[in-house]
Amino acid sequence: MGITSELRPDGIRVVTMEHPPVNALTVQGWFDVAAALDDASRDSDTHVVVLKAEGRGFNAGVDIKEMQQTSGFDALIGANRGCFAAFRAVYECAVPVIAAVHGFCLGGGIGLVGNADCIVASDDAYFGVPEVDRGALGAATHLARMVPPHLMRTLYFTGRTITAADLVPHGSVLEVVPRDRLDETALAVAAEIAAKDTRVIRAAKEALNGIDPVDVNKSYRFEQGFTFELNLAGVADELRDDFVRKQ
Repeated sequence: MGITSELRPDGIRVVTMEHPPVNALTVQGWFDVAAALDDASRDSDTHVVVLKAEGRGFNAGVDIKEMQQTSGFDALIGANRGCFAAFRAVYECAVPVIAAVHGFCLGGGIGLVGNADCIVASDDAYFGVPEVDRGALGAATHLARMVPPHLMRTLYFTGRTITAADLVPHGSVLEVVPRDRLDETALAVAAEIAAKDTRVIRAAKEALNGIDPVDVNKSYRFEQGFTFELNLAGVADELRDDFVRKQ
C-alpha cells in the first residue's frame, strides 16, 4: 500500500496510489506522490507516466481525519505544502502524465488530474471539488483546465460533481471505458507516446508548459492563501470537525 512506482520494459512508468479506504492521502502521501513523479522526471528510461489508483476511487483529497487529530497548524501546513508539491510534480514532470481515473476524483484528486496531460476514465468516474463544504479553497486552478469558466464556478460554489462522460465533450477526458478496460486503455495511450523519441517528447512537454496561459503553480498558491485565512478565522476548523463527526 501507499505510493508505488514501477517502470515497465516499454518505458511506461506506472505510479499507483493505494491508501484505503478512500485514497484520502495523508501529508506524507502527497509528498510521496511528488517524489514518485520527480523520480520519473530524472529517469531517462521513463518515457511516459500513468498515474492510477487502487481501491474504491481514484482520490478523495486530503485526509481530513489526520488534520483534525493533529494539534496546531502542522497538519494543515503539511497538507498545503504536500498538495502543492504533488500538483507541481505532475505538471512539471519531464514526460507526459496520463491519469487513469475510476470512481471518485475529489478535491486534491482534481489537482492531480487537472495538471495531468491526458485523462482516461472508467464509466463510473466522477469529478468534483467539495472544498467549500470543508472550509477550504483550492483546485479551482485545476478544475478550470477541465471545464469552461461558468461551469467551473457553478461546480465550485455548489460542490456538485460531474461525470467522466460529461467531460468528454469539453475535451478534458479523452475516453470513457468500462472499469475492467481502464488500465489497458491508459497503457495503450501511453504506449503511443512511449514509442516516440523521448528527447522530442520531453522537449514538447516543456514547450507546452511554457505557452500555458495560466501559471498553475502561482494560481494554486494564491488560492491556498484564502484557505489559511479561513483557518485563522476558525471557519475551516469548525467545518472539518463537522465533517469528521458525520463519518
